[in-house]
Amino acid sequence: MQGIVIAGTHSGCGKTTVTLGVLAALRKKGLTAQPFKAGPDFIDAGLHKLVADRASRNLDLWMCGAEYVQECFLRASADADVVVVEGVMGMHDGEFSTVRLAAVLNLPIVLVVDAYGMAESAGAVVRGFAEYRVRSMHPAVTSGTASAGCSEFGEQGRNCELPTPNPELSIVGVIFNRVASENHYKRLKESVRDVLVLGYLPRELNFEIPHRHLGLAVAEESPITSENIDRLADAVLRHIDVDMLYKLANRSCIAREQKQRPSKNKSATRNLQSAIRIAVAYDKAFCFYYEDNLDLLRDAGAEIIRFSPLENAKIPDNADALYIGGGYPELYAEQLSNNNNMRNSLRDWAEAGRPVYAECGGLMYLSKGIHDFEGNYFKMSGVLPFETRMKKGRSRLGYRELVLQENCILGNKGERAKGHEFHYSEIDNDAREIDAIRKIYTLHDNNGCPVHAEGYSYKNLLASYVHVHFGGNAALAMNFVNFVKENAWKK
Repeated sequence: MQGIVIAGTHSGCGKTTVTLGVLAALRKKGLTAQPFKAGPDFIDAGLHKLVADRASRNLDLWMCGAEYVQECFLRASADADVVVVEGVMGMHDGEFSTVRLAAVLNLPIVLVVDAYGMAESAGAVVRGFAEYRVRSMHPAVTSGTASAGCSEFGEQGRNCELPTPNPELSIVGVIFNRVASENHYKRLKESVRDVLVLGYLPRELNFEIPHRHLGLAVAEESPITSENIDRLADAVLRHIDVDMLYKLANRSCIAREQKQRPSKNKSATRNLQSAIRIAVAYDKAFCFYYEDNLDLLRDAGAEIIRFSPLENAKIPDNADALYIGGGYPELYAEQLSNNNNMRNSLRDWAEAGRPVYAECGGLMYLSKGIHDFEGNYFKMSGVLPFETRMKKGRSRLGYRELVLQENCILGNKGERAKGHEFHYSEIDNDAREIDAIRKIYTLHDNNGCPVHAEGYSYKNLLASYVHVHFGGNAALAMNFVNFVKENAWKK
């Protein structure tokens, strides 16, 4: 199996566009390309799936650790011809950077450079990125100083045992983005030494994905037409040496060095006749899910069924539990509010004590209502005794490690989990109303420093702004399934 990591000099340099173009071009050449996304981002992974027609997986070293990341990589790419991993931020940015992920996976890197506004200086940029690999070991990884003054949570959650990037697997190719002309490209190419220039994307390509406040528009909104995907694939095939890219991908990777290990959560047999059924809210308003979470729930013995809070009149009759993920409920608040039957169905379900797990946008849907960006108010299900309000600026962003203070759907008191928090909304009510509901998470950031209390519990419902990745704790999916078996409403 072959693979590459597409890294960038910085956020916004064109990594996603190049990744989508490469995926589309490989598919057009008849190859099966398995996409992955470094870090916790849902949106890029969804766009990968739209283009590659294969579910993209998040590879996050902090949330899941190196061993799980390797297992996920092997499992998802076993039947693929080639693997394409989109990096996160700039290539060296962050303690758990793109270059460090490439080292864990033993994959070569192709660097994307935004050429707008420069020519020969591009050579200096490429050389700097190529040579900086020697100094990319962050002191905090080896010394643990980043968590000094905080609790032990940071040390336990750092996953510090990561390999130093292998110089032989550093930058093997460069792709320039936003190139003005063939002459511009010639000047860029001639400035680069000791790294192969694979080609470029022209500035006039004008390929753009609509943006939202959380980032790009989601795949479920069909932001890219099939015609635009085809046009992007043609541009890549015309201006980038895809055949050479494929050859460069034929480097050593973990699949050549390790035998695939079965998932620790996977049951030896799965009897769907007796499986519990988890109804997952999935539509344009709710589409932020780590694909591995759904797989791990299936491995633990669950059957996943989908429903739409936007379109359906009620929760599926054969469901035993609900999983309502994040997304953009604020953009579809009027439609969600007007679907009275679904809102009533959800409220009756929760009041009956049937299991519900909700994250971020799901928490907003469970609240009394949403105040959108314009200040308009829309009623939601009213299970949780508070409202949520959209802010013009970001409310919270960052990794989170949580410890359960009570037994719940994720596990017993003391169980730990890791996730990520990123939202523009906030709970908007009198403190007494918020305090009236139990908060059962103790939260710390990735440096081990305590942050706000979270995890709202009501009967057999758990809702939070934190997107938890079940890959970080092998017990979570089984805990979830066992809780549902014990607490599902008896028909």
